Amino acid sequence: MTPAEEAIRAEIARRGPIPFADFMALALGHPGGGYYTAAAARPTRGGDFLTAPELHPVFGAALARQAEEAWERLGQPEPFTLLEYGAGAGTLALALLAGLRADASPLAGVLAYAPVELNAHRLAELRAGAGAADLPLLDPAALDAAPAAGIVVANEFLDALPAHVVEIHGGRPREVHVRTGCDGAFEEVPGELSGPAVAERLAALDAGGVELAEGQRLEVRPAVGAWAAEVGRRLAAGLVLVLDYGAPAAGLYGARRRAGTLMTYRGHVADGSSDAPYHDIGERDITAHVDTTALAAALAAAGLDLLGETSQAELLVGCGLEELLARRQAAVASVAEALELRSAVMRLLDPRHLGGFRAVLAGRGIAPDPPLRGLAFRTPGRR
Repeated sequence: MTPAEEAIRAEIARRGPIPFADFMALALGHPGGGYYTAAAARPTRGGDFLTAPELHPVFGAALARQAEEAWERLGQPEPFTLLEYGAGAGTLALALLAGLRADASPLAGVLAYAPVELNAHRLAELRAGAGAADLPLLDPAALDAAPAAGIVVANEFLDALPAHVVEIHGGRPREVHVRTGCDGAFEEVPGELSGPAVAERLAALDAGGVELAEGQRLEVRPAVGAWAAEVGRRLAAGLVLVLDYGAPAAGLYGARRRAGTLMTYRGHVADGSSDAPYHDIGERDITAHVDTTALAAALAAAGLDLLGETSQAELLVGCGLEELLARRQAAVASVAEALELRSAVMRLLDPRHLGGFRAVLAGRGIAPDPPLRGLAFRTPGRR
C-alpha cells in the first residue's frame, strides 16, 4: 500500500465517505508519496506521459516569442518574471530562455523565473538547471506582497487540480463520494454536494444553457477560481497563458460527454474506466478536461482581461513555429535528430494530439487589439 493510499484510507476512516475531489488531491499531492510529489520523473518518455516541453525544446522557443511580444507591449519592464505553475524540472523555462537567446532577444537578459512546483526532487533539478543557465530564481510566494510584471504560464497544470465529480440522479445533481467497501476495496457512492462552490458552478452551467441529462457524469473545479485569484494577486502587469486539454462548457458537457472526461495515465496508457483511479494510487495520474468557460470567468473575476482563446496548434503557428522548424532543420547534425524534430512538430500541430489543446490568453495592461501573435491564426468563427 502506498503512502497516498494509506492517507486516503485514514481520511475515510475518520470522516466517512469523502468527495472524489479529496481523494484526487491526496492521490496526486500527498506529501509522503503522491503521484506528483514522488521521486519518479513522471512526464518523460520512460514515465507515464509526455507534455509539450518534454517533447522538444522548439515548444519553449515558440512560447518565448509570445513572451517577448508581451514584454514589448508593456514597455520592456525590468525584470520580467516568468511565473510557471507545475514547473517540474524547469524544462519549459530553460527552453524558453534558450529560444530568447537564439533570437538575440534583449528579454533574455532581464528574465527572472518564479517556479511553482510541489515536488522537492524536481525543484532540486530545476535549481541546478537554472543556475547552469544563469537564470535568476524568485520565490513565487514573494509575489503575493510584491506583484511583478511578467508572463504566467500554466501548461497542463489545471487538469490536475482536484475535480468534483457529479452525477444526475432523479433530475438532481449528486456528488460522487468514495468509501471503502466490506472487502476493503474503494467504491463510489452518491452524496450531497460538498460545498456552495460546486453548487454555484452547476448553477452557472444551467444559466449558460447547458442541459444535463439523467445519468450524466461531469466534473467541476472550484479550485480554478482560487488559482486565478492567486494569479491576479501576483501579476502586476503582463500575460497569462493557459495550455491544457479542454473545451468551452457547451462542448464539454451535455450529450457528447455523458460519461465525463476523467482519465488516468500510467506507462503512456490512458484508461477511462470507472475503477481506474482506485488502482495504483499515488502511481497513476488522474486528470479531467478543463472547462475554459469557467476558466475565463475566473480570470475575469480576478481582474484580468480575456484576450482570446485558440488551439495550441494555432498559437504555435502564430508564434513562428514554421520558421523555428526551418532554422533547426538547417542545424541538425544527424538524420535521427531531424526525424525527432519533425515528429515532435507534427505531434505539436496534430489536432488529435497536442495541437488540439486549448490555449487561453488573458492579461493586465495589454490591449486586446491588435491581437497578440499567438491569436493571429485563430480559425474564423471559433473562439
